[in-house]
Amino acid sequence: MNSSEIIKKTNHFGAMNYLPKEVVIERAEGVTVYDPEGNSYYDMLSAYSALNFGHIHPEIVAAAKSQLDKVTLTSRAFHNSVLCDFYEKLCDLTGKDTVLPMNTGAEAVETALKTARRWGHTVKGVENGKQEIIVCKNNFHGRTITIISMSTDENARMGFAPYTEGFVTVPFGDAGALKSAITENTVAFLVEPIQGEAGVIVPPEGYLKEVRNICTENNVLFIADEVQTGFARTGRMFACEHESVVPDIYVLGKALGGGIMPVSAVAANRDILGVFNPGSHGSTFGGNPLACAVSLKAMEILVRDDYPRMAEEKGTYFMNRLKEIDNPEIIDIRGKGLLIGVEFSVDAAPYVKKLIHGGVLAKETHEHTIRFAPPVIITYEQIDAAFETIKEAFSK
Repeated sequence: MNSSEIIKKTNHFGAMNYLPKEVVIERAEGVTVYDPEGNSYYDMLSAYSALNFGHIHPEIVAAAKSQLDKVTLTSRAFHNSVLCDFYEKLCDLTGKDTVLPMNTGAEAVETALKTARRWGHTVKGVENGKQEIIVCKNNFHGRTITIISMSTDENARMGFAPYTEGFVTVPFGDAGALKSAITENTVAFLVEPIQGEAGVIVPPEGYLKEVRNICTENNVLFIADEVQTGFARTGRMFACEHESVVPDIYVLGKALGGGIMPVSAVAANRDILGVFNPGSHGSTFGGNPLACAVSLKAMEILVRDDYPRMAEEKGTYFMNRLKEIDNPEIIDIRGKGLLIGVEFSVDAAPYVKKLIHGGVLAKETHEHTIRFAPPVIITYEQIDAAFETIKEAFSK
C-alpha cells in the first residue's frame, strides 16, 4: 500500500484519539526514517524522546534478538534471570537502592502516586483518604483517569469525570507557591524538571534546589517525572542533575526501553518503596525478561558512550544554529541539551507542515511551540543538513 492508502485504512478502523501528521514511517535507521514511497526524513522528535539511541540501534536490536531465543515473558509469578541485573544497573544509574518496574510512563507515574499515598499514610501518619499531592499547572504526566484529574488541560479532561481527588495545583517554577500550598496532609510534590508537552518550559535557575529544600523541611516526597527528560536527553543523565538535586523518587520511561520495548520504572530508596507488600501493586509484563535485556543494553550504551556529554554538546551547537534564523514571529528559543523548543507568536502548525515537506519530522505542542528532540546519536553533519531545511521553512 502507498501512504495515502495506509492513512485511509488507519483512519477507517482506528479510534480518532490521535491526529497524526500525514507521514507514514515504513522503515528507519539511526536518525533517518523512510515512507513507503522511499522519501527520507530526519526524525527530530524521537518518539517524544523514546529514541535517544536512534532507530534500530544494532546493539540493542542484537540484545533483543538474543533474548527472544531464550524467554520473553514469565509474569511476576516467577523469577527470571534478567530482572535482577536490570534492578542493579538502574539502581547504579539513579543512586537509589530499590526499583519497581512497569511498562509505560503513565504506569510509572501511577506507581509513584500510589507510593506517595501509602508512604504518607503508613510512614508520615496522614489519615488514609486525606493524603494530598501537589502538582504543577500545565503538567503532562500521562492519560489515565487519575493523571488527567491533576491536569489543567481541559481537552484531556473533558467528559472523563468523575475525577480523582487529592491533588493541589501550583504554578510551575514558583517555589514560593509550593511552600504556601503545603499542609499537614501533603505527602508529595510531583514535577517535571522541564515541562516538555507544555512547550519545553525550563524553570528559573535554582528552582529545583528550592523544591528539594522545601520538601525536605516539610517531610514531603520530591517526585521527579523524568520520563521524557531522563537518560541524557537534556545533557545530563537526569535533568535534576543540572542543579545537583536528587529527588526522593525518579519516574522513568521512554528511552529506558532503547526505542524497542516499552519499559518504565520507579526508583527510590527502600524506606520509600518498602511500603509495598506482595499483592499491593504489580504488572504482568512489568520486568519481563525481553524488556530487561533491551534496557540493560541501552543503559550500558548510555554510560559507555557518554550520551549526556553528546547531548549537551550537540544541543548547544543546534540551539546556536537555530538562533541564527531571522524571523520576527520567533519569540523564544529555549531548552537544555537536545530538548529544544522554538516558540512562535502565531500558530506553529504551518511551519511544521513546511518542515515535513522539506524532510524534517517535528511537531507543534501547545499550538505555538515546535519541539526539536533528535536522537542523541545525530551527527553534526546531520544537524547542519536538517538546519538548512529548518532555516528555509522558518524564513519569512
